[in-house]
Amino acid sequence: MTITRRTIIAGTALAAAPLGGPVLAQTAPSSPAPAQGSASRQAPGFYRYKVGDIEVTAVNDGFAQRPLEGFVRNAELSQVQQAMQEAFLPANALPITFNTLVLNQGGRLTLIDTGNGDMGAPTTGRWMANFRAAGFDPAQVSTVVISHFHGDHINGLRLKDGTAVFPNAEVMVPAAEWAFWMDDARMNQAPEGMKGAFQGVRRVFGPIAGAVKRYDADKEIVPGLTSIAAPGHTPGHTAYMLSSGSGKLMIMSDTTNHPALFVRNPDWAAVFDMDADQARATRRRLLDMAASERAQVAFYHAPFPATGHIAKDGNGFRFVPMQWSPAV
Repeated sequence: MTITRRTIIAGTALAAAPLGGPVLAQTAPSSPAPAQGSASRQAPGFYRYKVGDIEVTAVNDGFAQRPLEGFVRNAELSQVQQAMQEAFLPANALPITFNTLVLNQGGRLTLIDTGNGDMGAPTTGRWMANFRAAGFDPAQVSTVVISHFHGDHINGLRLKDGTAVFPNAEVMVPAAEWAFWMDDARMNQAPEGMKGAFQGVRRVFGPIAGAVKRYDADKEIVPGLTSIAAPGHTPGHTAYMLSSGSGKLMIMSDTTNHPALFVRNPDWAAVFDMDADQARATRRRLLDMAASERAQVAFYHAPFPATGHIAKDGNGFRFVPMQWSPAV
């Protein structure tokens, strides 16, 4: 038989014809699809990966929108908007995500930073639900390591009503950060706009001040986790290198904010950087280290799950996200 367009159409029609009308007639109708917008949230925001023998879980705490105007202190708004456009991001506001890390070492849990708690923007406050969805309980946390004292990193330690969230955890903080923010003279001399930050630090740490353990740079503070001085964003801002076997993860904390802006343009100064010149030098040093050592990196404010690699790219760098995997 010669195959023609007519025979193909005829064959398709026969294949589509019902073979058992009465049987099909008894099939129950399918349920209607849910209306658009009926589910208000995504799936739980946690993601696991391994660094050597250490299991790392990124836990998301939502996001906040930050107006672009004035966000980069040493670049024209048009330049920042161009960078946003090139990254397929909105041209008027930057979506800033918040991502903590949980290190699981043989059942011992170490938490690096704590999210916004119940004091962030309405689009934050997802952390505890995501943490529990990942199979964890706050009472299981042995150690909380704090990178610096901005509210989006420490407010998850203590609720508005004063309740401590991690009742069994040792709390470890950078010594230089503690010396700056817990200094009453500095608080009294601070500009009015910064006094709230000093008071927030005291709200969180005041009730446990005698028990807080302070660590220095270049120290192994828990097994496999070494502190790296990363000043500029704040005086005692700290990054980390997590090492296990041949695995390395550089935890950048707030060395950059969104990679589309500050990895691509490491000499830009973010509005949150307290010492812009020092922050730029720190950023270049750590990005260059990550690129040279081909270490995996994790960011606090990169798009979730906020991990990947750094590649050199002209005078700047490029963030290469990790390939998502269903297996740990």
